[in-house]
Amino acid sequence: MRTTSSREVYANAWMTVREDGIRRPDGSDGIYGVVDKPDYALIIPLDGDRIHLVEQFRYPLGQRRWEFPQGTAPDRAEVETAELAARELREETGLRAERLTELGRLDVAPGMSSQRGRAYLATGLTAGEHEREPEEQDMRAAWFERAEFERMIRGGAVTDAQSVAAYQLLCLHERGV
Repeated sequence: MRTTSSREVYANAWMTVREDGIRRPDGSDGIYGVVDKPDYALIIPLDGDRIHLVEQFRYPLGQRRWEFPQGTAPDRAEVETAELAARELREETGLRAERLTELGRLDVAPGMSSQRGRAYLATGLTAGEHEREPEEQDMRAAWFERAEFERMIRGGAVTDAQSVAAYQLLCLHERGV
């Protein structure tokens, strides 16, 4: 597939939306709408058998959702993801990690977005004050036993695809896969 044209149709500090004209391998033309966002970091804070989650209102869903701390740099900046992971963990939870171990890469919605992310395991945790952004002022944070977290996934209290996928990366990491 080849891009024949591209135009930005919307932009804000977090993302751009563009429409690309494309030529398919059979020669036919088409269009793709693409959401461009910078890479993100997702962090699994783990202390023994407990994991730390954040809960916030997700406007597009109209619901509060539990998920792992995660985010991008402001103003669509490109930041090394390990640095971003440490910052997001501190901002959203107040936790500082002695160790950040990369677990793997995640693509958010490759059929419509260029955004990619990296999942990190945070261990050797020290508590501190969070440094939340204005959009995160209603965020809550709490520790959960892993068995409870798994029940939350099965019961629909955790539906964030990145959080569920990152947890699987953690399980594979622990099994040495």
